Amino acid sequence: MSGEMSPTGKGSGPGPSPELRASHADRDRVVDVLRIAAGDGLLTADELDERVEAALSARTVRELAALTADLPPVSAGAGVTVAEVKDVVRIEQIHSGAVERVGRWVVPQRLELALTYCEMTLDFTDAVITHDTLRIDVVMTGKTLTLITRPGIVIDTDGLQLVHSKIKYRQTPTNHDTPVALRVQLVGQKAHGRVVVRPPRRTFGQWLLRRPASPRRAGRSR
Repeated sequence: MSGEMSPTGKGSGPGPSPELRASHADRDRVVDVLRIAAGDGLLTADELDERVEAALSARTVRELAALTADLPPVSAGAGVTVAEVKDVVRIEQIHSGAVERVGRWVVPQRLELALTYCEMTLDFTDAVITHDTLRIDVVMTGKTLTLITRPGIVIDTDGLQLVHSKIKYRQTPTNHDTPVALRVQLVGQKAHGRVVVRPPRRTFGQWLLRRPASPRRAGRSR
């Protein structure tokens, strides 16, 4: 059937009838679209909660399509599509240059870091957050693991074992009523190096005015 709407809200060619029963995978894809749209400011927290609840209880493809029909086909922006939202991402490097995740990168549900004498930077300032939590499994020797936060990002290092390493934690300036957008859990082992948790660096003008740096984007609505 030509011109049907897919569960992700995109027009498609021949495909399953919208009256077909929706699978768990169909529901999960739509939930990912909705969460990314909320992160882009296209949905309010109440709209997100309402649509996610409807997606999880949807029985047919038609019901799912209606939940994303008013959203852009590429809701994550900057060339990031729903297909790139992954549950687990593994980064493995040995004696290489710096490894970075900056700009509008999609935060997975789990990140595995297997690094030997490589700098690693995870910048959450403009990151697209699709889950409530991020577990980072760390097996890292040497150099520095840097996490750049923003209001609403909480870093938990209690599960990280340090071997000849230290943690430098600088709290992100935030209001007490700021909702938690993402809870990052560091587990595993960091040996011979540092873990640095800090907010974005201040611009020259902010430094002159002694103002804290402000993230370019607000935290994800919930």
